[in-house]
Amino acid sequence: MSAVAGLALATGAVTAAGPWDGGQRKAERDLAAAPARPGGARHADGERAPGSAPPVLAPVRGGGKRSADGLAEALEPLLKDSALGSDHAAAVVDATTGERLYGVGQSDAYTPASTVKLATAAAVLSVVGPERRIETTVVAAGGDGVVLVGGGDPTLTPAGLGDLADATARALKARGTTGKVKLAYDVSRYSGPVLHTIGLNDNIAPVSPLMVNEGRLGGTSQAEGSGGDPDRGPADRTAEPAADAARKFAALLRDKGVDVDGEPGEGRAEGKAARLASVASPPVSALVERMLTNSDNDIAEALARQTALASGKPASFEGAAQAVTERLAALGLPMSAVHIADGSGLDRADRASAEFLALVLARAAEPGRPALRPVLTGLPVAGFSGTLRDRYPRDAAGRALVRAKTGTLTGVNTLAGTVVTPGGRLLAFAFLASGTTDADAAQKALDRAASALAGAGSAPPGS
Repeated sequence: MSAVAGLALATGAVTAAGPWDGGQRKAERDLAAAPARPGGARHADGERAPGSAPPVLAPVRGGGKRSADGLAEALEPLLKDSALGSDHAAAVVDATTGERLYGVGQSDAYTPASTVKLATAAAVLSVVGPERRIETTVVAAGGDGVVLVGGGDPTLTPAGLGDLADATARALKARGTTGKVKLAYDVSRYSGPVLHTIGLNDNIAPVSPLMVNEGRLGGTSQAEGSGGDPDRGPADRTAEPAADAARKFAALLRDKGVDVDGEPGEGRAEGKAARLASVASPPVSALVERMLTNSDNDIAEALARQTALASGKPASFEGAAQAVTERLAALGLPMSAVHIADGSGLDRADRASAEFLALVLARAAEPGRPALRPVLTGLPVAGFSGTLRDRYPRDAAGRALVRAKTGTLTGVNTLAGTVVTPGGRLLAFAFLASGTTDADAAQKALDRAASALAGAGSAPPGS
């Protein structure tokens, strides 16, 4: 029985299955997902959550020494490409059995860049589960006060905030509240510094449990695979995501006829405060998929903090890193070369081995771990979605056959994902390169190596 659900990877299957929904094919999501529970706020992404995931691939065939020798013959010339810089590592494993099929420097520590999001995804899914939703709530305070409480959903949309304001206005009317209302906002769910080590940056907002649309101020520069979408890619960010969200909420309440007294200020909800209204994020499965498809840093840091909260750790950079590390170790992954510093991979202090990343993917493919399946279904598809949308031209080798998480920092290029061989064998791979000087050339070299795994060894056009 195949170890993977929802992975119809042949080129014809990808083009025929359409249409795309949040980076994933609806047909694929339907096959891979159990029905999500109803409810929740309006959000940009779909509402389905993978539960137990039925297999849709033909049975994966075994390999053996002959197969491993063939991988070495195909990969070694490609990995010697000077575009991959001064140092590189690679690992390929059978995703069904976990058998190591190829490795060079596979146990060494490298800067993983955004491929560390695979680790964040596996950690949060293992401890929280795919069905959990993150709530933003409004509770009553003393007198006629109300408190907007951030739960950690960075994807809350203006429409979702409007739904929350509408429900709050109805609740206040039902309680007989007719006078002025004092609004406060509560961000106590998170602790520690709010700024990432890279500072205020168009790649990530200050990390707050209360924000709207990831703190984006409107307008976006087009990142790789973003398609110019204002909801993804680098963009100007507010320095005060929580205060801005509270001000927008106050304005929405006034539009609903609620007389809000002055500007909202930071406060704290009482432990037994009556809940007036709430909205919920898409399920964690959908958040994981969106994070991986678009390499979304804000979602990554939010999911790392959800891991911390579920593990009894402080929801800070440090607490999240500890919690993610513990969950990965509990999955039986090789941790000797791993150091988790953040959830997104923006921190250059992150370390991971190629073997570790390949085995994270293999864990997600295990039949006994259906909760981890979004790690696979969220991977960008070569030539079709997310950060691989523009990396494989129409007639490129590996197009639609490679599914992988990209990683890019100055001097660092990484790629980790899955391919299905012509014989039906599912492989998980990770390629890590440091000391690169030409990101475009390095990406093409990594893409050629991934294509070779799929049995399509010719180079992409224009490379």
